[in-house]
Amino acid sequence: MVYKTLLLIEEGKETLLTEEQAWVEAARRGDAGAWEQIVQAYQQPIFRLAYLLLGDADDAEDVAQETFLRAYHALERFDAARPLRPWLMRITTNLCHNWRRSVGRYLAVLQNVLRSEPPDRPASQQAEENLESEMLWKAVRRLKLEDQQIIYLRYFLDCSEMEITDILGVAQGTVKSRQHRALARLRLVLKTEYPQMGQEGRDVL
Repeated sequence: MVYKTLLLIEEGKETLLTEEQAWVEAARRGDAGAWEQIVQAYQQPIFRLAYLLLGDADDAEDVAQETFLRAYHALERFDAARPLRPWLMRITTNLCHNWRRSVGRYLAVLQNVLRSEPPDRPASQQAEENLESEMLWKAVRRLKLEDQQIIYLRYFLDCSEMEITDILGVAQGTVKSRQHRALARLRLVLKTEYPQMGQEGRDVL
């Protein structure tokens, strides 16, 4: 079934919904096909975000599945006037934060980072240009989780500042300042721990 638009008629009022809003409305009414459309549309960015934050493909897959499970059960409370992607990514970010609270999982993530690379290189052109080297990726992993989140969302997943405000639940000005601080700390890590990259490599930031 194709959900290009949906004319919703409630209490004598007609509302023309976007394709995404039509998916949500149909899924709320029990249409499994509409929910499958939502999952297919966002499963890759959700998995990528989870992998970037956790560093383990199996854990990322578990978190991605849990994200969609929680989203499905919370669909009735979702404000369909807002975009889906930031809402789903916020759920993912919160789940990853809780996941990393476990000391055992946290240590496993650190070990995996040292011997693995991302299974699926981000498709964003900006990410390919700015963060394509393995050395740079490892440098990002040296930052605090708060700094990693900003860099991953902005440069790996190409989220806008407005989307990031929704995902992290902070003001747009806070996003700007956190992004500035995260990049400054990343430059410092590159300068002190990866000097072999040279000035040219640091200039991409």
